[in-house]
Amino acid sequence: MSNLEPRLEYAKVAPGAYRAMAGMEGHIRNCGLEQSLIELVKLRASQINGCGYCIDMHTKDARAEGETEQRLYGLVAWEEAPYYTDRERAALLWTEALTLIAKDHAPDAVYEQVRQHFSEEELVNLTAVIVTINGWNRFAIGFRTVPGSYQRRDAASR
Repeated sequence: MSNLEPRLEYAKVAPGAYRAMAGMEGHIRNCGLEQSLIELVKLRASQINGCGYCIDMHTKDARAEGETEQRLYGLVAWEEAPYYTDRERAALLWTEALTLIAKDHAPDAVYEQVRQHFSEEELVNLTAVIVTINGWNRFAIGFRTVPGSYQRRDAASR
């Protein structure tokens, strides 16, 4: 069992690093990808990485944006579930390929499948979402951000 006490408050210790990550979030929020797709990608990467804090956060955010419980619960087995669109499936496939990049280095077959559903710009922005959530997962896991402590801010203030 892991220690449930945070190791340090990284945003206070290195505010420049935190601002850089927040800058990526700002780009992602305004990049044109569907918010529901972004939340599914963030949640799936967080599941793969075992980031309790980020799973809690992105489940809350997705629900607040209208995501169904069925789709959130089924995300761990998305390949078997009939309630994700082809575009979402492609995004989840890319999420897994990049999150687990050491496994098979994002093979051409996966890339070709994904690019059928995303323009080049969308594919770069989707990759930015995946890169950013994997970074946040490493901050939250590495410094032991406590799961359950996330409080969603009003969408207008984000």
